[in-house]
Amino acid sequence: MNAPATLPIPSAVVPSTVDRFHQRFFDALYSRSLLYNACWEDPALDRLALKLGPDDTLMMITSAGCNALDYALMSPKRIHAVDANPRQTALLELKQAGIRHLQFDDFFHIFGEGRHSGIKDLYRDHLRGDLSPFSQQYWDGRLHWFSGRGWRNSFYFHGLSGLVARMVRSLIGVRPGLRRAFDDLLDANDLETQQHIYDTRIEPKMWGKAMRWVVSRRSTMSLLGVPYPQARAVEDSHDGGIAGFIRSCIRTVFRDLPLWSNYFWTVYLRGRYTRTCCPEYLKEDNFNALKAGLVDRIIPHTTTVTKFLAGGGEPISRFVLLDHMDWMAHYFPGSLDEEWQALVARAAPDTRILFRSASVEPDFLNNVRLKDAIGAPNVRLTERLRFDRPLAEALHQRDRVHTYASFHIADLVR
Repeated sequence: MNAPATLPIPSAVVPSTVDRFHQRFFDALYSRSLLYNACWEDPALDRLALKLGPDDTLMMITSAGCNALDYALMSPKRIHAVDANPRQTALLELKQAGIRHLQFDDFFHIFGEGRHSGIKDLYRDHLRGDLSPFSQQYWDGRLHWFSGRGWRNSFYFHGLSGLVARMVRSLIGVRPGLRRAFDDLLDANDLETQQHIYDTRIEPKMWGKAMRWVVSRRSTMSLLGVPYPQARAVEDSHDGGIAGFIRSCIRTVFRDLPLWSNYFWTVYLRGRYTRTCCPEYLKEDNFNALKAGLVDRIIPHTTTVTKFLAGGGEPISRFVLLDHMDWMAHYFPGSLDEEWQALVARAAPDTRILFRSASVEPDFLNNVRLKDAIGAPNVRLTERLRFDRPLAEALHQRDRVHTYASFHIADLVR
């Protein structure tokens, strides 16, 4: 789930004192931290939905940069990766620099294994000079995220999402039988074996008091990049609240979907990717294709979506907006109107838009109004969007991440 920039809560919204505390806690974390060390949106779904061609220009929210590299492999004209958090931009820049200047084995050690014993020399000699000033400053002080030994020191246990993964893995590790069960689950290569291990050795032992307490905290949701409005949507939409929602997600992912190809979850169980279970950019042939020029089609931007779109430039035919409209609709409905106004103004004639939501039926689009030629807000956004609901639902069922309540595909109607 993708988080907003740190912004004040407007007076029109009156959350409870507890809600205000958790939102301020989230804002404090977000303003100082790398939230996502890996993307948690399945790009395999997006590829089928986007149908990117050589003439398409894509705008997307950067997150950890994994999916920008994945989309680049489809050879679009250009990808604008936009994020208000400069630390997410720094991670994408580091990956781009690694692709441009490193050999595959070194690159895989850094971003596949999450560690490299020679990271300091590689960074100094090959990577640092290709980074923006903020990214240089940021990684100058964090190379130890890649230089440690043992699973606890993997890059994928750093950043806020990595901290949660480390806590959960530690809870699993204190019960040797449960740890062995997860190891066997990772080695399973058919659903029948996977289901048997989960049903008999994991689910009966996993959900003790400590685990239920950790996953039910709103502070845990904040560490995972889930702000108050989305956490509230999860609580309201599931009988078991946040803990029940997470338990249901884990059951589906670990029991009903093939885990051997699910690099989203297994990286946090292993602390690393493998050569056969990893994002597309970490496969050697794809790495070489990116190095040959596709990586340079990605342009990072540290700004908000609205500011980027309003800044002018080439028309954009594809948008990947993740789930950020959930929180904007709650706190900043006027800003959401402005964002869509800027999007429509910048959109190419055949624009397609993807977004996700923590709600099964997000209704915020019904309230967005677009301005007419004289600046009056008299056009409903929903009148300008044509949704492909059958395709979106079919793809959503195949989602390997399985943490969003809904997935949406919309074409802009002129």
